[in-house]
Amino acid sequence: MAIRHASLLSYLLYSFLLFPFYVEAFGRERLEAAINSRFPATNCSLSPKGFDHSTKLQIVYKNGPCSPLGLGRNTTLSPLQILLQDQLRVQSIQSRIFKETSIAGSKAAIPAKFGLPLGKMEYIVKVGFGTPTQYVTLLFDTGSSLTWIQCQPCAISCYQQLEPIFDPSNSSSYSSIPCDSVQCSQLVGPHPCNSTSKCIYLMKYMGNFTSIGYLGVDTLTISSDVFPGFQFGCSQGTRGDIGMIAGILGLGRDQVSLVSQTAKTYGEIFSYCLPSSNSIGYLAFGSQAGTGSTSIKYTPLVIDLNAPSFYVVQLIGISVGGRNLSIPPSVFKSPGTIIDSGTTLTYLPPSVYAALRSAFRQGMTNYPPAPPLSPDELDTCYDLSKSATNVVIPSVVFYFEGGASLDVDLTGRVIGDSSLSQVCLAFAATSSPNEFGVLGNLLQQTYEVIYDVAGQRLGFGPGGCT
Repeated sequence: MAIRHASLLSYLLYSFLLFPFYVEAFGRERLEAAINSRFPATNCSLSPKGFDHSTKLQIVYKNGPCSPLGLGRNTTLSPLQILLQDQLRVQSIQSRIFKETSIAGSKAAIPAKFGLPLGKMEYIVKVGFGTPTQYVTLLFDTGSSLTWIQCQPCAISCYQQLEPIFDPSNSSSYSSIPCDSVQCSQLVGPHPCNSTSKCIYLMKYMGNFTSIGYLGVDTLTISSDVFPGFQFGCSQGTRGDIGMIAGILGLGRDQVSLVSQTAKTYGEIFSYCLPSSNSIGYLAFGSQAGTGSTSIKYTPLVIDLNAPSFYVVQLIGISVGGRNLSIPPSVFKSPGTIIDSGTTLTYLPPSVYAALRSAFRQGMTNYPPAPPLSPDELDTCYDLSKSATNVVIPSVVFYFEGGASLDVDLTGRVIGDSSLSQVCLAFAATSSPNEFGVLGNLLQQTYEVIYDVAGQRLGFGPGGCT
């Protein structure tokens, strides 16, 4: 597909400049590092450039050696396990959009659109609650909006977490949200009040994890910034275990999200750099967002009434090995593409994936094929274990409306085992051409991703993590 609005001369020059990426070769050490970036390591590398604990939150991979959870040395997810978790999350995203999911049998419940699957590939941050401040470790998620943490007295049940469970009775700034209040009705809808007269929430996540408790307000501390009256869920019981973390930090687009509640201070702007398993990234807000990269290109954020809580962008083209895929623009536009911090792989409409896969295979004919990890997904694999010399991996570049582009790093192009005997293309097809595409976190690595929600745009800053 020709690049939109480009003259023949500029297009030929553009293709010529991209062509060297087609013959870009990676040594075995670089290839092994890319493959192993999703596996636990023994050492934690240095912080990214420009990291300042007083202005940016530290992001670490939940199961990596930089994690305070201590899981890095004994927790390994195979590419197939990653795929299975991804499938569940992507199915949940599509269900939320097409309103196929509901919470049955509960009128006192936040709608199911607030709960995506909680896998093991997420990233964690630390924020503070209450007065005096108690810091807790949370998963951060652009696909969720409600922030919740486990709270004492754990009237039903609580799982084990890293820090002490937050006790609202010890916070001078905590108060519960009344059941008959406007706040409660906005969050959970009309419902009968029980004997406690407190607003009750119920979060059901696909994957059989559930959190139930009271909605309350308290002081939230992010780095050196303090936000009184922050609305969140105070969980009194859970079904399932999400691994030593205290809860979820919701960065979605609904009114209850952290982005909306801190708008007066941060202007609805945040950014992040997602690290590999053995390094440290950052989550920045307000004026600190977008400071990790000197070259940021933006694409408009699309307002989609079918997916109001998601971040939707308009993908317009893809090149593989410096050559543009011949795909009609309408294939990308209907229904659209979501960017998500909690999905690992990138999911594309079936015809787009087929074209990308075909072009990638053409660039990998010098290497012996390996069995697919799954018949329908991760089906383009190679045995690179005996490749003593440099390996040529075709470049993959995504182009977005407004002139933004994303040159996918090697870590986002391939996924496989540590022996390199099964190295696979790290993309997959959606179940239907009518489903939204999903840009996963592997694709986002090495970039600073800037969410300017107020300005209705999303930016990609190359080199923002190195």
